[in-house]
Amino acid sequence: MQNNAMPERIVIYRDGVGDGQLQAVYEHELPQIEETFNKVQEGYAPKWAMIIVKKRGCSRFFAKNSHQLYNPPPGTIIDHTITHQNWFDFYLISQCARQGTAAPTHFNVIWDRTTFKVDHIQRLTFKLCHLYYNWPGTIRVPMVCQYAHKLSYLVGQSLHQDFNHDLSNKLFYL
Repeated sequence: MQNNAMPERIVIYRDGVGDGQLQAVYEHELPQIEETFNKVQEGYAPKWAMIIVKKRGCSRFFAKNSHQLYNPPPGTIIDHTITHQNWFDFYLISQCARQGTAAPTHFNVIWDRTTFKVDHIQRLTFKLCHLYYNWPGTIRVPMVCQYAHKLSYLVGQSLHQDFNHDLSNKLFYL
């Protein structure tokens, strides 16, 4: 606890889940996370959300002016017409494509008790794509996903022993 208080709202971005695995995540991971809150502190029940991040889609979007198609600008959100009717999902174009077509990232909110408005979750997601420390621009995914990828790669490839626990609150793996 940095601020002598537990967070009231938590947003979890979960990467590496395909459409066929959504039900398993919903049925198995969500109850485990819910149980963990009470283990952290008796009676602790934050409002929280889980958002599945999918980068490997084949969808492409274009904007159109009078006679020309072009890539939509960064920050473009697509959250109707082509999204799933029964899901709370959206596509985000977070980067400017210099060559070729912009590749959107698909976000699927499978659990949300935060009471955030839809556009606040979308805006938070876009802003988190700006906060990756090792890159001056935006990245395709929220920075927490990129940090998780970097850390898991470091642990799997390079660390063959436990790291120094004095580094646990630092971004030593960058």
